[in-house]
Amino acid sequence: TKAARPSYLTRTSDGSYDVTYSYMDKQKSGWYASLRAELALLNWKNKYSVEGTSIGEDKYSFEPKFAADLAFGKRFEYFWRAEVEAGYITKFTDEDEGFKFALSVPYVMANGYYDFSNGLYLGAGVGIALPMTELSDQEFVSDGGKKTGFSPMLGLMAGFTHKLDDNIVLDLRYRIAGFYGTKQERQWGAGVMIGDTDVSGLHFKNKVGMILDNSISVGIRYEF
Repeated sequence: TKAARPSYLTRTSDGSYDVTYSYMDKQKSGWYASLRAELALLNWKNKYSVEGTSIGEDKYSFEPKFAADLAFGKRFEYFWRAEVEAGYITKFTDEDEGFKFALSVPYVMANGYYDFSNGLYLGAGVGIALPMTELSDQEFVSDGGKKTGFSPMLGLMAGFTHKLDDNIVLDLRYRIAGFYGTKQERQWGAGVMIGDTDVSGLHFKNKVGMILDNSISVGIRYEF
């Protein structure tokens, strides 16, 4: 069976061919969009106090949570690119001594990358994290229980990309990022005992320190 002639070749009257295809047809704008799914491994400490007196802390190490982000960016020159990334780390929950604690983190970052010719890349980012905490107990009488913090967020990235076709790129990334958590204060009601101690009317405070996030992600980038 005779193979079909490519559309960009035109046969002339003398038997030769004219190439009508222009490589400008495939020239990219430099803009791209990406979607990543992440495994976030969170590390932080919860410190607890009553009326300013410390009553202990909980330490969390490499707590796994699912996360996802969407990014829009542009390539500059040959190897540099920049993007804006918006992501969300899903809710972590824990219950200790009757207290219920939850943490989730939406964030926005501006990232810059240097792409090497072998597909590897390095990057850094700066942005804002909005850590959201929930602190609840049936004995609390004060309103609230939910609080959203505001913290600068810094990150360092390393990764590898592989072209799947002319427009679609597979993106594997590791990121280490850090930001601060929130503080919350709740008040116990009347007749509440913690062990042999009457804590009626006292204020209970929870402080979330620096949160370190080690994340591993896989994503798809579409280059326009």
